Amino acid sequence: MEKTTTARTLALMNQKGGVGKTTTAVNLAAGLARLGQRTLLIDLDPQAHASLHLGIEPDENQPSVYDVLMDPSLDPSSAIRNSGERLDVLAAETDLAAAESELAPLADRTSRLGNAIGKLAHHYDAVLIDCPPSLGLLTINALACAHQVLIPMQAHFLALHGVGKLLETVKMLSGSVNPELRVMGIVLCAYDAQASHTREVVADLDDFLSSAAGTGEPWDGARVLGPAIRRNIKLAECPSFGQTIFEYAPGAPGAEDYEALARSVLDRLASNQTQRTTSSLDAEIHVKPQAQPAEHLP
Repeated sequence: MEKTTTARTLALMNQKGGVGKTTTAVNLAAGLARLGQRTLLIDLDPQAHASLHLGIEPDENQPSVYDVLMDPSLDPSSAIRNSGERLDVLAAETDLAAAESELAPLADRTSRLGNAIGKLAHHYDAVLIDCPPSLGLLTINALACAHQVLIPMQAHFLALHGVGKLLETVKMLSGSVNPELRVMGIVLCAYDAQASHTREVVADLDDFLSSAAGTGEPWDGARVLGPAIRRNIKLAECPSFGQTIFEYAPGAPGAEDYEALARSVLDRLASNQTQRTTSSLDAEIHVKPQAQPAEHLP
């Protein structure tokens, strides 16, 4: 029986490549599906790495996310590819690289993805979007329709600098096209608990996110989500076999970490959905305090 509720949409973004974004998008989606959530993974990256990770090759006889974006009359369900129990994929292809320029002159250029998700959302409990590592129209489409943002990153000093810029981007979008957009938190990838530098970066992130409490900023309430994803060679190997970590190496630390992360994200999604109406009412009757700018990150 079809649910009448609407899926929660989560955008995974980082403007820096090679930080574990796609690995997290794929394995988190698979983890949510394993927890009983009907999950849709949208590959919005022209590199199509999320699609390839799941063993989905381009098929000229089946529409892709590019076709869905460029043809609003197309039924988006025709582009869905199944990738296991309760896990579906809206796959990418190399043509998606042309979408940025082709969407640019269109009046509804920032809402094409949201309109498509609106036609699909009642089929799913969660929609995850693997954004490209850049701030273009594809990423803006994702942020325009997402409820929350998840930022995968590695605990490095330069990555810490980039978080402030990412949060500024989210703030810009929440102040214009998507007032409901919020940051759920940060996922640490390729984590090395023994490195003192790693611990320092995590402490700085915790301090920064704690300082946002009560400010009303889009990252008010965000946190570093546990567990951190430990460095694990099996996570690097499984895309070569077109499998998630749960299929390729179910006993590996990577599978353990992503299953626990899926539980953490599911709890946060449920909590934020419950608080959504109350937060909207509070925003109407309270003046938000001046927030500390993201630039204070080291």
